[in-house]
Amino acid sequence: MTFTQQDARPELESAPGSEWWRTAVIYQIYPRSFADASGDGLGDLPGVTAHLDDLEELGVDAIWLSPFQRSPQKDAGYDVADYRDVDPIFGTLADFDAMLAGAHDRGIRVIVDLVPNHSSDRHVWFQEALKAAPGSPERARYIFRDGKGENGELPPNNWESVFGGGMWKRVTEADGTPGQWYLHIFDESQPDFDWTNPEVRAEFESILRFWLDRGVDGFRVDVAHGLIKAAGLPDYTPDPEGGSMGGDADEVPYWGQPGVHDVWREWHEVLAAYDGDRALCAEAWLPTVAQTALWVRPDEMHQAFNFHYLETKWDAEALRVVIEESLDEYGAVGAPSTWVLSNHDVVRHASRLALTAENPQGAGIGPKSPGKPDPVKGLHRARAATSLMLALPGSSYLYQGEELGLPEVIDLPDDARQDPTWFRTEGERYGRDGCRVPIPWTADAPAYGFNDTGAAWLPQPAEWAELARDVQREDPASTLSLYRSLLAERRARGLGAGSLEWLDGYGDDVVAFRNGSITVVANLGSESVALPAGEILVASGPLEGDALPTDTTVWIAAA
Repeated sequence: MTFTQQDARPELESAPGSEWWRTAVIYQIYPRSFADASGDGLGDLPGVTAHLDDLEELGVDAIWLSPFQRSPQKDAGYDVADYRDVDPIFGTLADFDAMLAGAHDRGIRVIVDLVPNHSSDRHVWFQEALKAAPGSPERARYIFRDGKGENGELPPNNWESVFGGGMWKRVTEADGTPGQWYLHIFDESQPDFDWTNPEVRAEFESILRFWLDRGVDGFRVDVAHGLIKAAGLPDYTPDPEGGSMGGDADEVPYWGQPGVHDVWREWHEVLAAYDGDRALCAEAWLPTVAQTALWVRPDEMHQAFNFHYLETKWDAEALRVVIEESLDEYGAVGAPSTWVLSNHDVVRHASRLALTAENPQGAGIGPKSPGKPDPVKGLHRARAATSLMLALPGSSYLYQGEELGLPEVIDLPDDARQDPTWFRTEGERYGRDGCRVPIPWTADAPAYGFNDTGAAWLPQPAEWAELARDVQREDPASTLSLYRSLLAERRARGLGAGSLEWLDGYGDDVVAFRNGSITVVANLGSESVALPAGEILVASGPLEGDALPTDTTVWIAAA
Protein backbone atom coordinates (compact mmCIF):
# COMPACT_ATOMS: atom_id res chain seq x y z
CA MET A 1 0.00 0.00 0.00
CA THR A 2 1.23 3.50 -0.80
CA PHE A 3 0.66 6.51 1.46
CA THR A 4 1.44 10.11 0.54
CA GLN A 5 1.25 13.38 2.44
CA GLN A 6 -0.62 14.89 -0.53
CA ASP A 7 -3.61 12.54 -0.21
CA ALA A 8 -7.06 13.55 1.04
CA ARG A 9 -6.18 17.19 1.65
CA PRO A 10 -8.76 19.90 0.88
CA GLU A 11 -7.79 22.93 -1.17
CA LEU A 12 -5.89 25.51 0.88
CA GLU A 13 -4.81 29.06 0.09
CA SER A 14 -1.31 27.89 -0.85
CA ALA A 15 -0.65 25.39 -3.58
CA PRO A 16 -1.04 21.82 -2.31
CA GLY A 17 1.98 20.75 -0.37
CA SER A 18 3.77 24.07 -0.62
CA GLU A 19 3.44 25.19 2.99
CA TRP A 20 6.86 25.02 4.59
CA TRP A 21 5.68 23.23 7.73
CA ARG A 22 4.45 20.19 5.80
CA THR A 23 7.96 18.95 5.14
CA ALA A 24 10.18 20.90 7.56
CA VAL A 25 12.83 19.54 9.87
CA ILE A 26 12.39 21.56 13.05
CA TYR A 27 15.09 21.71 15.72
CA GLN A 28 13.98 22.19 19.32
CA ILE A 29 16.08 24.56 21.40
CA TYR A 30 15.74 24.35 25.16
CA PRO A 31 17.22 27.82 25.75
CA ARG A 32 18.62 27.36 29.26
CA SER A 33 20.67 24.36 28.07
CA PHE A 34 21.67 25.34 24.52
CA ALA A 35 24.36 28.04 24.84
CA ASP A 36 25.15 30.64 27.50
CA ALA A 37 26.57 33.94 26.24
CA SER A 38 26.40 35.68 29.64
CA GLY A 39 28.37 33.03 31.54
CA ASP A 40 25.89 32.74 34.42
CA GLY A 41 25.28 29.02 33.84
CA LEU A 42 21.92 29.46 32.10
CA GLY A 43 21.57 29.46 28.33
CA ASP A 44 20.17 32.60 26.72
CA LEU A 45 18.98 34.13 23.45
CA PRO A 46 22.36 35.67 22.54
CA GLY A 47 23.74 32.15 22.93
CA VAL A 48 21.23 30.93 20.34
CA THR A 49 22.21 33.76 17.99
CA ALA A 50 25.89 32.86 18.36
CA HIS A 51 25.23 29.34 17.08
CA LEU A 52 22.87 30.04 14.18
CA ASP A 53 25.66 29.23 11.73
CA ASP A 54 25.96 25.79 13.33
CA LEU A 55 22.24 25.20 12.86
CA GLU A 56 22.42 26.34 9.25
CA GLU A 57 25.34 23.95 8.70
CA LEU A 58 23.35 21.13 10.29
CA GLY A 59 20.64 21.71 7.70
CA VAL A 60 17.45 22.34 9.67
CA ASP A 61 14.53 24.35 8.29
CA ALA A 62 13.26 25.89 11.51
CA ILE A 63 13.91 26.17 15.23
CA TRP A 64 11.42 25.90 18.07
CA LEU A 65 12.36 27.63 21.30
CA SER A 66 10.99 26.36 24.60
CA PRO A 67 9.65 29.19 26.80
CA PHE A 68 11.84 32.24 27.23
CA GLN A 69 9.11 34.62 28.43
CA ARG A 70 9.26 36.31 31.82
CA SER A 71 8.85 33.69 34.54
CA PRO A 72 9.89 32.87 38.12
CA GLN A 73 11.21 29.59 36.63
CA LYS A 74 9.42 27.25 39.02
CA ASP A 75 8.94 24.90 36.03
CA ALA A 76 11.80 26.02 33.80
CA GLY A 77 9.75 28.72 32.10
CA TYR A 78 6.51 26.81 31.65
CA ASP A 79 5.14 29.04 34.41
CA VAL A 80 4.75 32.35 32.57
CA ALA A 81 4.32 35.61 34.44
CA ASP A 82 4.38 37.93 31.39
CA TYR A 83 3.63 36.55 27.95
CA ARG A 84 4.85 39.67 26.15
CA ASP A 85 8.38 39.97 27.51
CA VAL A 86 11.64 38.02 27.65
CA ASP A 87 12.81 36.81 31.03
CA PRO A 88 16.02 38.65 32.01
CA ILE A 89 17.88 35.35 32.42
CA PHE A 90 17.44 34.83 28.66
CA GLY A 91 17.99 38.43 27.57
CA THR A 92 15.69 41.14 26.23
CA LEU A 93 13.13 41.66 23.51
CA ALA A 94 15.93 43.27 21.51
CA ASP A 95 17.93 40.04 21.88
CA PHE A 96 14.93 38.09 20.64
CA ASP A 97 14.53 40.36 17.64
CA ALA A 98 18.24 39.99 16.81
CA MET A 99 18.00 36.21 17.06
CA LEU A 100 14.87 36.16 14.88
CA ALA A 101 16.47 38.37 12.23
CA GLY A 102 19.63 36.26 12.25
CA ALA A 103 17.63 33.07 11.79
CA HIS A 104 15.58 34.54 8.96
CA ASP A 105 18.75 35.78 7.26
CA ARG A 106 19.87 32.14 7.13
CA GLY A 107 16.54 30.85 5.87
CA ILE A 108 15.65 29.37 9.25
CA ARG A 109 12.11 29.92 10.54
CA VAL A 110 11.36 30.46 14.22
CA ILE A 111 8.58 28.87 16.30
CA VAL A 112 8.02 30.02 19.87
CA ASP A 113 6.49 28.08 22.74
CA LEU A 114 3.18 29.33 24.11
CA VAL A 115 1.67 28.10 27.38
CA PRO A 116 -2.09 28.82 27.41
CA ASN A 117 -3.37 26.23 29.89
CA HIS A 118 -1.97 27.98 32.94
CA SER A 119 0.11 30.94 34.04
CA SER A 120 2.55 31.51 36.85
CA ASP A 121 1.06 32.40 40.22
CA ARG A 122 3.15 35.58 39.84
CA HIS A 123 1.12 36.67 36.81
CA VAL A 124 -0.62 39.99 37.48
CA TRP A 125 -4.00 38.40 36.83
CA PHE A 126 -3.50 35.74 39.49
CA GLN A 127 -2.21 38.26 41.98
CA GLU A 128 -5.36 40.28 41.36
CA ALA A 129 -7.45 37.13 41.83
CA LEU A 130 -5.88 36.45 45.23
CA LYS A 131 -6.78 39.95 46.40
CA ALA A 132 -10.31 39.80 45.01
CA ALA A 133 -13.40 38.21 46.53
CA PRO A 134 -14.92 34.86 45.57
CA GLY A 135 -17.16 35.27 42.53
CA SER A 136 -15.27 38.34 41.31
CA PRO A 137 -14.28 38.97 37.66
CA GLU A 138 -10.65 38.64 38.71
CA ARG A 139 -11.18 35.11 40.02
CA ALA A 140 -13.27 34.18 36.99
CA ARG A 141 -10.10 34.22 34.85
CA TYR A 142 -8.93 31.11 36.72
CA ILE A 143 -10.68 28.02 38.10
CA PHE A 144 -11.56 28.86 41.70
CA ARG A 145 -14.05 26.69 43.56
CA ASP A 146 -15.38 26.33 47.08
CA GLY A 147 -14.09 23.29 48.92
CA LYS A 148 -16.06 20.32 50.16
CA GLY A 149 -16.55 19.35 53.78
CA GLU A 150 -18.23 21.19 56.63
CA ASN A 151 -15.94 24.20 56.36
CA GLY A 152 -14.67 23.81 52.82
CA GLU A 153 -11.56 22.08 54.10
CA LEU A 154 -11.56 19.39 51.40
CA PRO A 155 -10.60 19.98 47.75
CA PRO A 156 -13.43 20.28 45.20
CA ASN A 157 -12.61 16.89 43.66
CA ASN A 158 -10.04 14.09 43.78
CA TRP A 159 -7.88 15.09 40.81
CA GLU A 160 -4.16 14.38 41.08
CA SER A 161 -1.53 16.72 39.65
CA VAL A 162 0.61 15.62 36.70
CA PHE A 163 3.61 16.45 38.89
CA GLY A 164 2.31 14.43 41.84
CA GLY A 165 0.12 15.32 44.80
CA GLY A 166 -3.27 17.00 44.68
CA MET A 167 -4.46 19.26 41.87
CA TRP A 168 -5.99 21.90 44.15
CA LYS A 169 -4.46 24.57 46.39
CA ARG A 170 -6.43 26.42 49.05
CA VAL A 171 -5.89 30.16 49.34
CA THR A 172 -5.99 32.45 52.33
CA GLU A 173 -8.52 35.22 51.81
CA ALA A 174 -7.79 38.90 52.33
CA ASP A 175 -9.21 38.74 55.87
CA GLY A 176 -6.83 35.92 56.79
CA THR A 177 -9.38 33.10 56.77
CA PRO A 178 -9.05 29.87 54.76
CA GLY A 179 -10.81 30.39 51.46
CA GLN A 180 -11.46 28.92 48.06
CA TRP A 181 -9.35 26.41 46.16
CA TYR A 182 -7.79 26.91 42.72
CA LEU A 183 -7.00 24.24 40.14
CA HIS A 184 -3.45 23.51 38.97
CA ILE A 185 -2.99 20.54 36.65
CA PHE A 186 0.76 20.90 37.12
CA ASP A 187 2.59 22.61 39.99
CA GLU A 188 0.71 24.73 42.53
CA SER A 189 2.64 27.70 41.15
CA GLN A 190 0.84 27.13 37.80
CA PRO A 191 -2.87 27.98 38.21
CA ASP A 192 -5.11 26.96 35.30
CA PHE A 193 -6.96 29.58 33.30
CA ASP A 194 -10.71 29.25 32.83
CA TRP A 195 -11.04 29.03 29.06
CA THR A 196 -14.81 29.41 29.19
CA ASN A 197 -14.11 33.06 30.04
CA PRO A 198 -14.15 35.36 26.95
CA GLU A 199 -11.61 37.65 28.61
CA VAL A 200 -9.05 34.82 28.67
CA ARG A 201 -9.65 34.01 25.01
CA ALA A 202 -9.30 37.65 23.97
CA GLU A 203 -6.09 38.04 25.95
CA PHE A 204 -4.42 35.12 24.23
CA GLU A 205 -5.46 36.28 20.78
CA SER A 206 -3.72 39.55 21.63
CA ILE A 207 -0.63 37.62 22.78
CA LEU A 208 -0.56 35.71 19.49
CA ARG A 209 -0.61 38.97 17.54
CA PHE A 210 2.17 40.43 19.69
CA TRP A 211 4.59 37.71 18.58
CA LEU A 212 3.25 37.40 15.04
CA ASP A 213 3.76 41.12 14.56
CA ARG A 214 7.40 40.63 15.59
CA GLY A 215 7.73 38.11 12.76
CA VAL A 216 7.59 34.65 14.35
CA ASP A 217 6.63 31.81 12.04
CA GLY A 218 4.40 29.92 14.42
CA PHE A 219 3.74 28.52 17.86
CA ARG A 220 4.27 25.24 19.61
CA VAL A 221 1.26 25.10 21.93
CA ASP A 222 1.88 23.54 25.33
CA VAL A 223 -0.76 21.12 26.64
CA ALA A 224 -2.94 21.69 23.57
CA HIS A 225 -5.22 18.86 24.70
CA GLY A 226 -5.94 20.70 27.94
CA LEU A 227 -7.55 24.12 28.58
CA ILE A 228 -11.20 22.95 28.73
CA LYS A 229 -12.36 20.89 31.71
CA ALA A 230 -15.46 18.70 31.85
CA ALA A 231 -18.57 20.42 33.17
CA GLY A 232 -18.99 19.92 36.89
CA LEU A 233 -15.35 18.85 37.36
CA PRO A 234 -16.27 15.22 38.16
CA ASP A 235 -14.00 12.99 40.22
CA TYR A 236 -11.54 10.91 38.19
CA THR A 237 -8.88 8.36 39.08
CA PRO A 238 -6.21 8.03 36.35
CA ASP A 239 -4.58 4.85 35.13
CA PRO A 240 -1.34 4.54 37.16
CA GLU A 241 0.39 3.26 34.01
CA GLY A 242 -0.88 6.11 31.88
CA GLY A 243 2.20 8.33 32.10
CA SER A 244 2.47 11.79 33.59
CA MET A 245 0.16 13.33 30.99
CA GLY A 246 -2.54 10.68 31.35
CA GLY A 247 -2.23 9.85 27.67
CA ASP A 248 -3.42 6.27 28.04
CA ALA A 249 -6.75 7.14 29.61
CA ASP A 250 -9.83 7.34 27.37
CA GLU A 251 -12.00 9.80 29.25
CA VAL A 252 -9.96 12.21 31.31
CA PRO A 253 -12.12 15.18 32.38
CA TYR A 254 -9.24 17.65 32.01
CA TRP A 255 -7.80 16.34 28.71
CA GLY A 256 -9.21 16.32 25.20
CA GLN A 257 -12.56 17.94 25.89
CA PRO A 258 -14.55 18.83 22.72
CA GLY A 259 -14.66 22.54 23.53
CA VAL A 260 -10.91 22.92 23.11
CA HIS A 261 -11.31 22.63 19.34
CA ASP A 262 -13.18 25.94 19.28
CA VAL A 263 -10.11 27.62 20.75
CA TRP A 264 -7.86 26.27 18.01
CA ARG A 265 -10.30 27.37 15.30
CA GLU A 266 -10.13 30.87 16.70
CA TRP A 267 -6.33 30.77 16.77
CA HIS A 268 -6.23 29.38 13.23
CA GLU A 269 -8.13 32.43 12.02
CA VAL A 270 -5.67 34.75 13.74
CA LEU A 271 -2.67 33.12 12.03
CA ALA A 272 -4.44 32.95 8.68
CA ALA A 273 -4.57 36.75 8.63
CA TYR A 274 -0.75 36.85 8.42
CA ASP A 275 1.36 35.99 5.40
CA GLY A 276 4.07 33.35 5.31
CA ASP A 277 2.07 30.24 6.24
CA ARG A 278 2.35 30.73 10.02
CA ALA A 279 1.86 27.44 11.83
CA LEU A 280 0.45 25.98 15.05
CA CYS A 281 1.86 22.74 16.44
CA ALA A 282 -0.04 20.91 19.16
CA GLU A 283 1.49 19.17 22.13
CA ALA A 284 -1.44 16.82 22.55
CA TRP A 285 -1.10 13.54 24.45
CA LEU A 286 -4.11 11.46 23.42
CA PRO A 287 -4.98 7.76 23.44
CA THR A 288 -4.85 7.12 19.68
CA VAL A 289 -3.41 8.51 16.47
CA ALA A 290 -6.96 8.97 15.15
CA GLN A 291 -7.87 11.16 18.13
CA THR A 292 -4.70 13.20 17.76
CA ALA A 293 -5.53 13.81 14.11
CA LEU A 294 -8.65 15.70 15.22
CA TRP A 295 -6.33 18.48 16.41
CA VAL A 296 -5.04 19.05 12.85
CA ARG A 297 -8.21 19.26 10.85
CA PRO A 298 -8.05 21.97 8.14
CA ASP A 299 -9.42 24.77 10.34
CA GLU A 300 -7.48 23.93 13.53
CA MET A 301 -3.81 23.21 14.21
CA HIS A 302 -1.38 22.65 11.36
CA GLN A 303 0.73 20.00 13.10
CA ALA A 304 0.57 17.77 16.16
CA PHE A 305 3.48 15.94 17.72
CA ASN A 306 3.32 12.25 16.93
CA PHE A 307 3.86 10.97 20.45
CA HIS A 308 2.57 7.53 19.47
CA TYR A 309 5.57 7.23 17.19
CA LEU A 310 7.91 8.52 19.90
CA GLU A 311 6.56 5.97 22.37
CA THR A 312 6.79 3.00 19.99
CA LYS A 313 9.28 0.38 21.13
CA TRP A 314 12.22 -0.73 19.03
CA ASP A 315 10.16 -3.36 17.24
CA ALA A 316 9.73 -3.66 13.48
CA GLU A 317 6.08 -4.68 13.44
CA ALA A 318 5.11 -1.97 15.94
CA LEU A 319 6.91 0.66 13.87
CA ARG A 320 5.24 -0.44 10.64
CA VAL A 321 1.85 -0.21 12.32
CA VAL A 322 2.34 3.27 13.77
CA ILE A 323 3.87 4.65 10.56
CA GLU A 324 1.03 3.31 8.43
CA GLU A 325 -1.62 4.48 10.87
CA SER A 326 -0.04 7.94 11.15
CA LEU A 327 0.14 8.52 7.41
CA ASP A 328 -3.40 7.26 7.02
CA GLU A 329 -5.04 9.21 9.86
CA TYR A 330 -3.22 12.51 9.38
CA GLY A 331 -3.57 12.28 5.62
CA ALA A 332 -7.32 11.76 6.00
CA VAL A 333 -7.67 15.27 7.48
CA GLY A 334 -5.21 16.88 5.07
CA ALA A 335 -2.34 17.22 7.52
CA PRO A 336 1.25 15.99 7.38
CA SER A 337 2.35 13.45 9.90
CA THR A 338 5.09 14.63 12.18
CA TRP A 339 7.84 12.39 13.50
CA VAL A 340 9.75 12.86 16.74
CA LEU A 341 12.00 10.74 18.95
CA SER A 342 13.16 13.08 21.73
CA ASN A 343 12.21 16.31 23.47
CA HIS A 344 12.64 18.13 26.79
CA ASP A 345 10.01 15.98 28.54
CA VAL A 346 11.15 12.44 27.71
CA VAL A 347 14.20 10.26 28.19
CA ARG A 348 16.59 10.88 25.28
CA HIS A 349 16.16 8.18 22.66
CA ALA A 350 19.86 7.27 22.73
CA SER A 351 19.02 5.83 26.16
CA ARG A 352 15.29 5.12 25.95
CA LEU A 353 15.58 2.67 23.04
CA ALA A 354 17.91 0.47 25.11
CA LEU A 355 15.95 0.43 28.37
CA THR A 356 15.06 -3.04 29.62
CA ALA A 357 12.33 -1.99 32.06
CA GLU A 358 9.11 -0.03 31.69
CA ASN A 359 9.56 3.72 31.94
CA PRO A 360 6.31 5.74 31.88
CA GLN A 361 6.53 9.14 30.26
CA GLY A 362 7.66 11.71 32.83
CA ALA A 363 9.26 9.18 35.18
CA GLY A 364 12.82 9.75 33.98
CA ILE A 365 15.74 7.52 34.88
CA GLY A 366 18.30 7.84 37.65
CA PRO A 367 20.82 5.86 39.68
CA LYS A 368 18.18 3.58 41.25
CA SER A 369 16.05 3.02 38.14
CA PRO A 370 15.63 -0.58 36.96
CA GLY A 371 16.66 -1.64 33.47
CA LYS A 372 19.26 1.06 32.86
CA PRO A 373 20.38 1.21 29.22
CA ASP A 374 23.50 -0.13 27.55
CA PRO A 375 24.98 3.10 26.10
CA VAL A 376 26.58 1.39 23.08
CA LYS A 377 23.38 -0.39 22.09
CA GLY A 378 21.40 2.77 22.80
CA LEU A 379 23.50 4.89 20.45
CA HIS A 380 23.39 2.27 17.67
CA ARG A 381 19.62 2.13 17.92
CA ALA A 382 19.27 5.91 18.16
CA ARG A 383 21.28 6.43 14.98
CA ALA A 384 19.25 3.75 13.20
CA ALA A 385 15.95 5.16 14.50
CA THR A 386 16.78 8.69 13.35
CA SER A 387 17.87 7.41 9.94
CA LEU A 388 14.51 5.67 9.63
CA MET A 389 12.55 8.70 10.85
CA LEU A 390 14.17 11.25 8.54
CA ALA A 391 13.32 9.12 5.49
CA LEU A 392 9.58 9.32 6.21
CA PRO A 393 7.29 11.76 4.37
CA GLY A 394 6.07 14.67 6.48
CA SER A 395 7.77 16.89 9.04
CA SER A 396 10.38 15.84 11.62
CA TYR A 397 11.39 17.32 14.96
CA LEU A 398 14.87 17.04 16.44
CA TYR A 399 15.82 17.83 20.03
CA GLN A 400 19.01 19.74 20.74
CA GLY A 401 21.98 17.46 21.34
CA GLU A 402 20.53 14.37 19.67
CA GLU A 403 22.67 15.22 16.64
CA LEU A 404 25.63 14.61 18.97
CA GLY A 405 24.25 11.27 20.14
CA LEU A 406 23.78 12.56 23.67
CA PRO A 407 22.37 9.99 26.10
CA GLU A 408 20.20 10.71 29.11
CA VAL A 409 22.29 11.86 32.07
CA ILE A 410 21.46 9.25 34.70
CA ASP A 411 23.86 9.99 37.55
CA LEU A 412 22.78 13.49 38.49
CA PRO A 413 23.23 14.15 42.21
CA ASP A 414 19.97 14.40 44.09
CA ASP A 415 20.82 17.89 45.32
CA ALA A 416 21.32 19.07 41.73
CA ARG A 417 17.90 18.05 40.47
CA GLN A 418 15.41 20.83 39.74
CA ASP A 419 12.37 19.25 38.07
CA PRO A 420 9.17 19.81 40.10
CA THR A 421 8.33 16.16 39.50
CA TRP A 422 11.32 15.10 41.65
CA PHE A 423 10.16 17.23 44.58
CA ARG A 424 6.40 16.65 44.35
CA THR A 425 6.88 12.86 44.24
CA GLU A 426 9.53 12.99 47.02
CA GLY A 427 12.09 11.39 44.73
CA GLU A 428 9.84 8.58 43.55
CA ARG A 429 10.13 9.90 39.98
CA TYR A 430 13.39 11.39 38.72
CA GLY A 431 11.65 13.60 36.20
CA ARG A 432 13.14 15.36 33.20
CA ASP A 433 16.44 16.86 34.31
CA GLY A 434 18.44 14.08 32.65
CA CYS A 435 17.48 15.23 29.14
CA ARG A 436 18.00 18.91 29.95
CA VAL A 437 21.70 18.99 30.83
CA PRO A 438 23.56 21.78 28.93
CA ILE A 439 24.95 20.46 25.66
CA PRO A 440 28.68 20.33 24.74
CA TRP A 441 30.19 22.44 21.98
CA THR A 442 33.96 22.35 22.59
CA ALA A 443 35.81 19.47 24.24
CA ASP A 444 38.57 21.42 25.99
CA ALA A 445 36.61 24.55 26.96
CA PRO A 446 34.93 25.44 30.27
CA ALA A 447 31.51 23.78 30.49
CA TYR A 448 32.46 22.14 27.16
CA GLY A 449 31.83 25.44 25.38
CA PHE A 450 28.37 26.00 26.83
CA ASN A 451 29.91 29.24 28.10
CA ASP A 452 33.31 30.72 28.97
CA THR A 453 33.03 30.47 32.76
CA GLY A 454 32.39 26.78 33.40
CA ALA A 455 29.07 27.41 35.16
CA ALA A 456 26.15 25.13 34.30
CA TRP A 457 22.71 25.00 35.90
CA LEU A 458 22.86 21.19 35.77
CA PRO A 459 26.20 19.36 36.05
CA GLN A 460 27.62 17.97 32.80
CA PRO A 461 29.14 14.48 32.83
CA ALA A 462 32.79 13.87 31.99
CA GLU A 463 31.91 11.91 28.84
CA TRP A 464 30.46 15.10 27.33
CA ALA A 465 34.02 15.96 26.18
CA GLU A 466 34.18 13.13 23.64
CA LEU A 467 30.70 14.04 22.36
CA ALA A 468 31.41 17.76 21.90
CA ARG A 469 30.53 19.27 18.55
CA ASP A 470 34.09 20.28 17.66
CA VAL A 471 35.26 16.67 18.13
CA GLN A 472 32.48 15.33 15.91
CA ARG A 473 32.51 18.01 13.24
CA GLU A 474 35.40 16.60 11.20
CA ASP A 475 34.79 12.92 11.95
CA PRO A 476 32.88 11.33 9.05
CA ALA A 477 31.74 8.49 11.33
CA SER A 478 30.33 10.76 14.04
CA THR A 479 26.67 11.12 14.87
CA LEU A 480 26.84 14.79 13.88
CA SER A 481 28.16 13.84 10.44
CA LEU A 482 25.39 11.25 10.12
CA TYR A 483 22.72 13.87 10.86
CA ARG A 484 24.22 16.33 8.39
CA SER A 485 24.27 13.66 5.67
CA LEU A 486 20.72 12.57 6.39
CA LEU A 487 19.37 16.11 6.31
CA ALA A 488 21.23 16.97 3.11
CA GLU A 489 19.96 13.88 1.29
CA ARG A 490 16.45 14.36 2.68
CA ARG A 491 16.29 17.88 1.32
CA ALA A 492 17.96 17.10 -2.01
CA ARG A 493 15.60 14.20 -2.71
CA GLY A 494 12.41 15.85 -1.41
CA LEU A 495 11.65 13.03 1.00
CA GLY A 496 9.43 15.19 3.20
CA ALA A 497 7.02 15.68 0.28
CA GLY A 498 7.36 12.12 -0.94
CA SER A 499 5.31 8.98 -0.51
CA LEU A 500 5.92 5.67 1.21
CA GLU A 501 5.65 2.26 -0.42
CA TRP A 502 6.26 -0.77 1.79
CA LEU A 503 8.70 -3.37 0.50
CA ASP A 504 8.21 -7.08 1.17
CA GLY A 505 10.69 -9.91 1.41
CA TYR A 506 12.95 -8.68 4.21
CA GLY A 507 11.49 -10.60 7.15
CA ASP A 508 9.47 -9.66 10.20
CA ASP A 509 12.34 -7.86 11.97
CA VAL A 510 13.03 -5.40 9.14
CA VAL A 511 11.30 -2.15 8.23
CA ALA A 512 11.74 -1.58 4.49
CA PHE A 513 10.12 0.95 2.19
CA ARG A 514 10.68 3.14 -0.82
CA ASN A 515 10.28 6.91 -0.75
CA GLY A 516 10.81 8.49 -4.14
CA SER A 517 14.23 7.56 -5.47
CA ILE A 518 15.55 5.84 -2.35
CA THR A 519 15.09 2.52 -0.64
CA VAL A 520 15.24 2.49 3.16
CA VAL A 521 16.01 -0.68 5.08
CA ALA A 522 16.17 -0.78 8.90
CA ASN A 523 17.26 -4.02 10.56
CA LEU A 524 15.81 -4.39 14.05
CA GLY A 525 16.46 -8.11 14.32
CA SER A 526 19.28 -10.12 15.82
CA GLU A 527 20.76 -11.34 12.51
CA SER A 528 22.25 -9.49 9.55
CA VAL A 529 20.17 -9.23 6.37
CA ALA A 530 21.17 -8.94 2.71
CA LEU A 531 21.33 -5.46 1.23
CA PRO A 532 19.44 -4.65 -1.97
CA ALA A 533 21.36 -3.52 -5.03
CA GLY A 534 22.08 0.16 -5.50
CA GLU A 535 24.28 3.02 -4.36
CA ILE A 536 24.54 3.38 -0.61
CA LEU A 537 23.79 7.01 0.26
CA VAL A 538 23.83 6.90 4.06
CA ALA A 539 24.24 4.15 6.65
CA SER A 540 23.64 4.63 10.37
CA GLY A 541 26.56 2.34 11.20
CA PRO A 542 29.25 0.17 9.61
CA LEU A 543 28.04 -2.42 7.10
CA GLU A 544 29.22 -6.02 6.82
CA GLY A 545 30.07 -6.22 3.14
CA ASP A 546 26.75 -6.84 1.38
CA ALA A 547 24.93 -7.36 4.66
CA LEU A 548 23.06 -4.96 6.94
CA PRO A 549 23.91 -5.59 10.62
CA THR A 550 21.42 -5.46 13.45
CA ASP A 551 20.30 -2.04 14.76
CA THR A 552 21.35 -0.37 11.50
CA THR A 553 19.48 1.61 8.84
CA VAL A 554 20.62 2.28 5.30
CA TRP A 555 19.46 4.58 2.49
CA ILE A 556 20.09 3.21 -1.01
CA ALA A 557 19.60 4.95 -4.36
CA ALA A 558 17.90 2.83 -6.97
CA ALA A 559 20.37 0.99 -9.18
